[in-house]
Amino acid sequence: MALNESLARPALPDLSDAADRFPVRAGEDPWTPAEVQEIADELFAESDRLSAELASADQELNELLRNSGDGAGDDQADSGSSALEREHELTLVNNTRDMLEQTNRALERISAGTFGRCDSCHEAIGKARVQAFPRAVLCVSCKQREERR
Repeated sequence: MALNESLARPALPDLSDAADRFPVRAGEDPWTPAEVQEIADELFAESDRLSAELASADQELNELLRNSGDGAGDDQADSGSSALEREHELTLVNNTRDMLEQTNRALERISAGTFGRCDSCHEAIGKARVQAFPRAVLCVSCKQREERR
């Protein structure tokens, strides 16, 4: 399976009525169609950026892995340095892949009408929190509870 096949960006439906489906906390203004579109546009741009970054990082990692046997005469320090570089690049690839998956999940949540709703307590995450961090899936209370565990 190709890298981009497993992380394909979901298609969004017409967002004109999406603002009505997104929950808000008490005291918050309801979502407007323009705000929903702005979040979707931001997520699409982030998905595109992360996809390009992932492709580049994946290519670098493949080159590092392919060239890992080239230094047969290298001393232990060189071998250790090469291993550290490969490990660093692998970490970058995995982190980028995770961010891309979270971004695409946020786009799926917009499509499904569950965007802005906490995965744990099913209450509104909070409009300001979601606008600041569109990939958020937990409200502040549930996130704090998760971090204490």
